[in-house]
Amino acid sequence: MSMSSFWEPYLELQTELESVSQLMAKQIHLRNKEIEAALLDSIYSGGKMVRPAYTLLFSKFGDNQQADRTLALAAAVELLHTATLIHDDIVDDSPLRRGNPSIQSKYGKDVAVYAGDYLFTVCFRLLSTYADTQEQVEINSRGMERILMGELDQMYLRYNKRMSIRNYLTQISGKTAQLFALACYSGALNGGQTEKFSRNSFYIGSHIGMAFQIIDDILDYSQTSDVFGKPVLEDVRQGVYTAPLIFALKKDNNRLRELIDKETLMTDEDAREVRKLVVELGGLEQAKQLATKYTQKALKRIELLPEKQEKNQIKQITLALLNRGV
Repeated sequence: MSMSSFWEPYLELQTELESVSQLMAKQIHLRNKEIEAALLDSIYSGGKMVRPAYTLLFSKFGDNQQADRTLALAAAVELLHTATLIHDDIVDDSPLRRGNPSIQSKYGKDVAVYAGDYLFTVCFRLLSTYADTQEQVEINSRGMERILMGELDQMYLRYNKRMSIRNYLTQISGKTAQLFALACYSGALNGGQTEKFSRNSFYIGSHIGMAFQIIDDILDYSQTSDVFGKPVLEDVRQGVYTAPLIFALKKDNNRLRELIDKETLMTDEDAREVRKLVVELGGLEQAKQLATKYTQKALKRIELLPEKQEKNQIKQITLALLNRGV
């Protein structure tokens, strides 16, 4: 589903997100116009802009409405996300991103590294220009640190056949959940809300991010690459073991372990067998139960929000995102 069709029920939010995209694009200035075009493509390449949407929505509960600053904060969140995706593709050697050639596959790893780094600098340039307090810059700095720690955890745990669900949850709490939490928390704080409200917003974002990543990992076993926009089970070949596989491996199935042991030598036929075994061993079903648990945690905290139009929108958007694979 494209960005435009996803946000059709929320026309005001859709318009604001288009402004966020335009603000991001205005910040991209490179002498190399080919790389500049590649970065602009990555901004307009069909991502749903979910994280900046949460930033915008949570900012509207407060009385300190400053449209320029809120748009800049939302843009910084999405730039941070885009930079991490570019670097993810380098580490994973991924040929596709959202169904299109990744920057690293099109221009090489060197260009992709610098392109991702450049977006980090753009993110902080925006924050330094628009943030009204040093605290807002520090919040984003700490958030980035936790995101990168999650990525390092994932790298450290590659090809670890004894990886536990606890390891996995720690990894995704940094890698994915932290950015959702940062989006919600910084939006609430920027809108002038109390620390208590902003902290509840942080936990809402964290729970949404946990469920979102688990569902993403479920889709890796239940959708084709054409639908999903990236090679299916590529994570397994790269030694990134996620919830469905970790649950299945607990059943101590020798054939599954034999296939996993092939690592990068795993064929497409092997990958199809891995997928079949993970489903048969109940890994997919257990992962769905885990995603549902975090979804329920998020919804429980969303109920604590004040009765405003934004509360209903947050609930509807969250359910739309978290029901896509469960």
